[in-house]
Amino acid sequence: MSDELLTVPEAMAKLKLGRTKVYDLIRTRRLASIKVDGCRRIPATALGNFIAAQMGEAA
Repeated sequence: MSDELLTVPEAMAKLKLGRTKVYDLIRTRRLASIKVDGCRRIPATALGNFIAAQMGEAA
């Protein structure tokens, strides 16, 4: 994945999860995010790290 910043709706689409679940992952720090002038953004690398961590738990 690239260094792009994703919006919450973009992260929702990539993870195939709902808004509440994505914000829950952010709140519990399982999915890293940043705020840019009050707008929540998820680095694409954080999305990749989250998926890799989930794959590790499944193994």
